[in-house]
Amino acid sequence: MELRHLRYFVAVAEMENVSRAALKLHVSQPALSRQIRDLEDELGFPLLERSAKSVRLTEAGRVFLAESKSVLHRAEEAVTAARTVATGSRAELHVGYAPTLTARILPPALRAFQSAMLNVRVKLHDLSTEEMLAGLRERKLHLAFTVRPAAAALRGLRFEELMREPLRLAVAPAHALARRRVVSFADAVREPFVVYSRKDYPDYHELLATIFAAVGAQPRIAEEHDGVSSLVSAIAAGNGVAIVPDSINCLAGARLKLVSLSPEPKPLIIGVILPRDGADAAARSFLDQMREAVPRQ
Repeated sequence: MELRHLRYFVAVAEMENVSRAALKLHVSQPALSRQIRDLEDELGFPLLERSAKSVRLTEAGRVFLAESKSVLHRAEEAVTAARTVATGSRAELHVGYAPTLTARILPPALRAFQSAMLNVRVKLHDLSTEEMLAGLRERKLHLAFTVRPAAAALRGLRFEELMREPLRLAVAPAHALARRRVVSFADAVREPFVVYSRKDYPDYHELLATIFAAVGAQPRIAEEHDGVSSLVSAIAAGNGVAIVPDSINCLAGARLKLVSLSPEPKPLIIGVILPRDGADAAARSFLDQMREAVPRQ
C-alpha cells in the first residue's frame, strides 16, 4: 500500500464518482478503478459499493476514509517539518487565546515551548470565541484556548478541558464591598455592573444571565467594554463591579479586589479547541506544555 492509493481512494470517496475523481487526479478512469480494486484486494474487504453512475462507501470504507485522511495529513506535516529544518526556516504556530482566562498558564507554557521548539515561531491572537471558532475552521489557527463553547458551536472541532476557574466579584480597592471576604448576590445586585460588550462577547452575557437567573436577580448594566484592559480600568475607577474569573488577578494586580460570591457560581471550564481530525506536531507539543502549566489541585 502506498500513499497514492490513499489519495486515490479519498478522491473517489469524496466525489462519489470515479470519472470525476479521475479528472481531478489527472489519471485515466480504468487506471483509477484498478488502483482502488488493488487497494481493496490488499485489505481483504470492499471499501466502496458500486453502481452504474456512482460509488458509495461501505461501513468499513467510512472508517478507512477518516484514517486515510489522517495518514495523508500526517505525511504532509512530516514533509513540512523536514523542509523547515533543511532550509533553516521557522514554521509558524497560530494560537487563539483569551488573555484573562489563560493568564496563569500561557506565559510558562510559551517559555517552555520556545525553548524546546526553536524552529517554530508562535503567533498569539487575542480573539473572541466566535473568531477563534472561525479561525480554526478556516485553518488560520492551529489551536485556541478559551472557555468551553456550546456543543452546537463545535461543528468539525473538539474541546478538551484543561482547568476550572472560579468566578469572583471584582471591585475597586476603595469600594465598601472590598472589606468583605464574601458578598451575597443580594448585595452585589445593588451595584452597577460593568461588562464586556454583548456584540463581541455574547457568551459572557449568557453566563451572566445563567448566574443571575439562578438567584432570581438581574444586574443593572452601567457600561460595556470591548476588552479586559478597559474593563479593569472602569472597575478600578469605581464605575461599577463585575463578575470575572479569578485569573484576572494576574493582569489587574492591586488595581482590583476580588471577593467570593455567595452562593458560589459554577466555575468556568477552560480548555483548548482544536480540529476534530487532530493537530500537527508543533500544536501537539504546545498543548502538552499548556497541560503541564495547569496548576495542580
